[in-house]
Amino acid sequence: MQLNSLQIRFYKFIYKHKVKYLYIPLALYWMILLAATSIPANSMPSFGISDKFEHFAAYFVLSVLFSLTLFLQERNEYLKKYFNVYSISILLFYGIFDEVHQFFIPGRFFDWLDLLSNLIGIVSGVYLVRKYFVLPLLSVIKTLNK
Repeated sequence: MQLNSLQIRFYKFIYKHKVKYLYIPLALYWMILLAATSIPANSMPSFGISDKFEHFAAYFVLSVLFSLTLFLQERNEYLKKYFNVYSISILLFYGIFDEVHQFFIPGRFFDWLDLLSNLIGIVSGVYLVRKYFVLPLLSVIKTLNK
């Protein structure tokens, strides 16, 4: 896969500014997500779309940010190499925790279909990052090392 100069500049930019554009947004987004799922059901705003799509979208965004963060971090090569497996595992565990903690929120409850929507969002986000960010970047790195 051949990358154009715009894509290469984008990868360099994201890597150079990963704290500002990945780590901080991930932390903020995750805190907002936890806060939103802790609001009693009668206080939740309605967006006029399916609850399952909301779960899919929320976890899709979370998985894109999280998997990019794991791939671009420098502390642990194993996490970097297997970012997709760790992203899916950690975020699925969080999704289960999120559904279980809703037992304690008035008007909220555990729903297997919500959990399935979370999982589909997670896998879709990780797949997107792998296919359109990681694999092209690895091909460039491989080409540069030859």
